[in-house]
Amino acid sequence: MEGVRAKVSLIGYTTAVNGGGPEQIVAAAAKLCYSKVGAIEIAEKMNEESISKFISMLASMGHYSPFEHANFTFMIEGISRACSHQIVRHRTGKYSQQSQRYVDLEDTFKVIVPPEIGDCEEALDLYKKSIVEDFEAYKNITDALKQKYIKIGMDEKSANKKAIEDARFALPNACETKIVMTIDARNLINFFEKRCCNRAQWEVREVANQMLDQVLEVAPNLFAKAGAKCTFGKCPE
Repeated sequence: MEGVRAKVSLIGYTTAVNGGGPEQIVAAAAKLCYSKVGAIEIAEKMNEESISKFISMLASMGHYSPFEHANFTFMIEGISRACSHQIVRHRTGKYSQQSQRYVDLEDTFKVIVPPEIGDCEEALDLYKKSIVEDFEAYKNITDALKQKYIKIGMDEKSANKKAIEDARFALPNACETKIVMTIDARNLINFFEKRCCNRAQWEVREVANQMLDQVLEVAPNLFAKAGAKCTFGKCPE
């Protein structure tokens, strides 16, 4: 049984045709609301300092709708199905997830071991036993169904594909999955408020913190006050 931990990679974000980054696009979009000229002309007249000041002003006013023009795409690996279910509850995001219906996990099965379980010898022994039993059930069910489908005339490849469709029901929530997530800056800030909080479940909090660290490198002004609300004021809970 191989254990893994979350790994987040920022693999893409909105850029302008003139090479400007997501902050330039957000600032130009916001300024357009009050300008007689177009967004391209606005962008050409802006520099890093003016962009930074303008975005800070937008944030202080709570005027976040222009932030929706900047999208960020993440590759998230080494997370459990339990964690991915929490992430996709943020419905404004767009998601592509590794399928357990089409991907046979017999040779690539990995799980997440919660730290508290890993620190408790008794709990860890029980956990490992449960995971092994689940995985063995998955393999045995796959094989039984595969043989059933072959007997009725299916070729081996098609039979295996159809078998894992139902065998996956035996897999645990701990099963490792991979997901690509795209989300705009406004809703990403909301994601950070909820998931960077100490009250959030440890795994999704780990994912959120990695995401925040990476977007701060490419858009520090957009996310200057992103994170758990208690970081910048009173805890809302």
